[in-house]
Amino acid sequence: MLRKLTISVHEEVYAALHRVVDRRRISQFLEDLARQHLLKHNLEAGYREMAQDKQREAEATEWSQGC
Repeated sequence: MLRKLTISVHEEVYAALHRVVDRRRISQFLEDLARQHLLKHNLEAGYREMAQDKQREAEATEWSQGC
């Protein structure tokens, strides 16, 4: 479910957003940034879970070493 949020940013940040991000994508851009910081524990849990898969880890190691 999406929720609407009104935020205030410094004029320089606002101008930079409009220079770098398409006007229609600013909400998604900011959500992606926030998600990385606020939901970090989910990412860490996912990495821990992947590391427990020994076959996957072996394949990843083999691929990364070019063997």
